[in-house]
Amino acid sequence: MKYIDEFQDPELARRLLDDIRATVTRPWALMEVCGGQTHSIIRHGIDQLLPDEIELIHGPGCPVCVTPLEVIDKALEIASRPEVIFCSFGDMLRVPGTGRDLFQVRGEGGDVRVVYSPLDALRIAQRNPDREVVFFGIGFETTAPPNAMTVHQARKLGVKNFSMLVSHVRVPPAIEAIMSSPSCRVQGFLAAGHVCSVMGVGEYPELAERFRVPIVVTGFEPLDILEGVRRAVRQLERGEHTVDNAYARAVRPEGNPAARAMLEDVFEVTDRAWRGIGVIPDSGWRLSPKYRDHDAEHRFAVGGIRTVEPAECRSGEVLQGLLKPHECEAFGTLCTPRTPLGATMVSSEGACAAYYLYRRLDMPAAQAREASPVV
Repeated sequence: MKYIDEFQDPELARRLLDDIRATVTRPWALMEVCGGQTHSIIRHGIDQLLPDEIELIHGPGCPVCVTPLEVIDKALEIASRPEVIFCSFGDMLRVPGTGRDLFQVRGEGGDVRVVYSPLDALRIAQRNPDREVVFFGIGFETTAPPNAMTVHQARKLGVKNFSMLVSHVRVPPAIEAIMSSPSCRVQGFLAAGHVCSVMGVGEYPELAERFRVPIVVTGFEPLDILEGVRRAVRQLERGEHTVDNAYARAVRPEGNPAARAMLEDVFEVTDRAWRGIGVIPDSGWRLSPKYRDHDAEHRFAVGGIRTVEPAECRSGEVLQGLLKPHECEAFGTLCTPRTPLGATMVSSEGACAAYYLYRRLDMPAAQAREASPVV
């Protein structure tokens, strides 16, 4: 198959579903790690098309959602300074900090700009040598390499007025934290294909063996996800727990060596807080000492900011797969895309946003099957 339409083919979807139904004999709970996979699942009603024995649990793989409140508040503090041009991707502007968001900072006179690449922010810094330009660098292993490259370029070009507020996180330690929780119900993982396209699959075999869970590298189209479920269920039914690459068209076992080399040069592994979850050891990156001059947190001395999550927001439970978005008392009432309590409601990859956008409340399975665009 070459084109996107082929990965949404209804007849092929029916065959995969028939195979899954013929294979499953008992209940299994699978977690899709990536928010992009969550949106594809909800948009196409894949979870409701699967046999009742299979439950899909939504994981913490939305980069905007897991950026901690503390870092959002640091961004707000830096963006409020008159000497600063604060650059960010657009999906961070609506994420609530303590009392306000970046949109409000811009409304109050802050120079907050939306960019489409970290290199855009670097060019802004070159054109404005009398201003401090800060780029908000968040995300998983997918967005970290271009951000690392931009810092590398800034140093190479001698652009001293460019810095980055870094909040990058790593997937494997999050999987380890989820599986180590006493309340964990996850029995298998659909690993995020784009993360593995950068990092390869080398970090997963030890996790699969230690926690005895199958980990299937999975893409984002409906057939990708159904194939990932099919392979995971087959392993579970056989009592197996290996790493299986079902996204071979994009993922090589070794990943992208050039991107990994750039990450190793610019960043170093550190403990990192995840919004609504807490600190996970070795789960993040920060700029290495070699690039510390471009670290906005040090440049603007905001390291001392500490914050407390609002008690009514249960996004942390959503991110750990302990709660479905519509099961939160605030969903759709106190918490909406216009009045979000947490980032899961405003991020384009947030699970709460997916449930709200596709009106996933308590739709009966039969009705959902009729409404599905896939079959």
